[in-house]
Amino acid sequence: MKIATGSGFSRRILSIGASVLVIAALGFHPVAWSEAEPAVAIPAPLQDEAPGTAQRETAVFAGGCFWGVQGVFQHVKGVISATSGYTGGKARTAYYDSVSTGLTGHAESVQVTFDPQRVTYGQLLHIFFSVAHNPTELNRQGPDYGTQYRSALFPLSAAQGKVAKAYLAELNQSHRFSAPLVTTIEENATFYPAENDHQDFLNNHPDYPYIVINDLPKLQQLKKSFPALWSTAPVLVKG
Repeated sequence: MKIATGSGFSRRILSIGASVLVIAALGFHPVAWSEAEPAVAIPAPLQDEAPGTAQRETAVFAGGCFWGVQGVFQHVKGVISATSGYTGGKARTAYYDSVSTGLTGHAESVQVTFDPQRVTYGQLLHIFFSVAHNPTELNRQGPDYGTQYRSALFPLSAAQGKVAKAYLAELNQSHRFSAPLVTTIEENATFYPAENDHQDFLNNHPDYPYIVINDLPKLQQLKKSFPALWSTAPVLVKG
């Protein structure tokens, strides 16, 4: 009998042999192990950052469990690094057990460093909203719920904030989603890297039930929907 602790109370499962049972007591809520949602075909942003000469830029995204969001961005051409972490709260609460309470203000997030000459912030937003998560779910993603799983963007510059706001408005007006987007734009927030065990989790545990059900389909959707930006080899935190 083995307890497998994932990112958030809802992914703590009890494994008995080949069976996987969900703990529904001791404060853990039941998990609906359903298939991952399909990608949504959405227009690319009409507004993007102006081209410049910089070869390195950083952006922060929050879209539910950071395992899958990190895994998606690690397979995007032009991404230099993608690190799982916590954003929106204080330094003293930026650790897994605290964030998992949903009371810290933090969101599980991913800091993406990229080469804007190869992939733009607007293109990363396109991927984020289309395949990385469902931006219409309020304070939840799939089987996980709580404010730590909210959909949020944390602009690190005025230019990023302007592009993000314009794209949110564009997507809402497009009516491509079944409900209004609930993504928040939160400025002046600090990113704190997560514990080592959470880095490269999708790559390191491709057979983990949560990954198989919720995250591996995102990689297939990325490859299918964005073939020009798909990178077979992921950029890993641990090299």
